[in-house]
Amino acid sequence: MPIDPADLTLPDAPEQLPKLMGIEFVSLSLDEVVGTMPVAGNRQPFGLLHGGANAVLAETLGSTLSALHALPDRFPVGLELACTHHRSATEGLVTGVARPIHVGRSTSTTEIVITDAEGRRTCTAKLTCLHRDTRPSGF
Repeated sequence: MPIDPADLTLPDAPEQLPKLMGIEFVSLSLDEVVGTMPVAGNRQPFGLLHGGANAVLAETLGSTLSALHALPDRFPVGLELACTHHRSATEGLVTGVARPIHVGRSTSTTEIVITDAEGRRTCTAKLTCLHRDTRPSGF
């Protein structure tokens, strides 16, 4: 049985990568997780949003969606992430929307679509998480 999205507690420590990159959650539900990330501070040397930043946003949103479905009995960990970068973003916020493709007992797969401030698709990602019986140490 999935947990209620309102009951999900996300770490907010300053050293957490999503916090360092300025990722903010907009909405959480079992059907989708939405978040934003600023381009400023997450650019590559040529002034474009770094592809790795897209990957961090995608994995943050996708693994959160998996957690909503797996917790409290199981704990999701990333197994595979694939990102296709369609166009560059150079300013403003990008928005990611994660939606489930498959939710099972042992794995879940999520599609994450990232768009720029004009609503143009900049990246499409797919994340597969393994649902473990135990939590990693330190969590």
